[in-house]
Amino acid sequence: MANNRVGIFGLGAMGFGMAGALHRAGLTVHGFDVNQDAVTRFQAAGGAPGDVATVAAKLDAVIVVVVNGAQTEAVLFGTGGIAAQMAKGAVVVACATMAPALARDLAQRCADLGLLYLDAPVSGGTFRAADGELSILASGSPEAFAKARPALDAMASKVFELGDAAGAGSSMKAINQMLVGVHIAAMAEAMTFGMTQGVSPAQFLDVIPQCAGTSWALESRGPHVRDGDYTPLSAVDIWPKDLGIVLEIAQSEKFGAPITAAALQQFMAASGSGLGREDDAAVAKVYARNAGLTLPDRA
Repeated sequence: MANNRVGIFGLGAMGFGMAGALHRAGLTVHGFDVNQDAVTRFQAAGGAPGDVATVAAKLDAVIVVVVNGAQTEAVLFGTGGIAAQMAKGAVVVACATMAPALARDLAQRCADLGLLYLDAPVSGGTFRAADGELSILASGSPEAFAKARPALDAMASKVFELGDAAGAGSSMKAINQMLVGVHIAAMAEAMTFGMTQGVSPAQFLDVIPQCAGTSWALESRGPHVRDGDYTPLSAVDIWPKDLGIVLEIAQSEKFGAPITAAALQQFMAASGSGLGREDDAAVAKVYARNAGLTLPDRA
């Protein structure tokens, strides 16, 4: 199999699932993370051994699944960065949410080293990551797509090819995150507003998913509030980061995004209240607290 040796940087909630999907597809996968326990756990699940210095030059693809653009840059070009150690013609697949301008800069710096670069943010959450069913919003040269294809096919059920230059993938991810963040906050607002009208979260979810007011976020996150279960699938703290990036991009274009800004404030309030590591549906707790409401407890 061509292009069958992959390094994945970031074995968190998303990255660990993606690494598993790559392994199940028959690729040789080396996993790296600052948390050595995650690396050990992945190797016990079939991940290939080896440190960065040993395997870097042998990798056909490096997939970077870290928190943001700054961490992506550090993985690639920081002290001991992987980019300088990779063989010419290998591909970097950058999956973090970041500003399009940074994606373009990283792509150029990779090109200067003879590397291909795919601007490839992901969408779908931890379960779809583990199942190899992500959507990948990608842009880059045809050569980058071709080199990354075995990894893309293993990780995703849908790869959107959005153009031949870095930046377009990050732009589309920003649009998606704008909508999802607003929708989760709107779900929390509507559900707690319903409680002031005597409509329980359970009743809300019996009716609204069958009406025009529904959304993927409502149907995905509403049950967490109904059940009082805030085990994180996607944490509150993702949203100050991602919506912050969205607003930075909007500001650079002199584009007003007041609804996004309002949603960001609610997630900031949730994070500041100590809810940052809970599921992002916990933004409903901010609304409930302010209105003197009692949300359902976990059974």
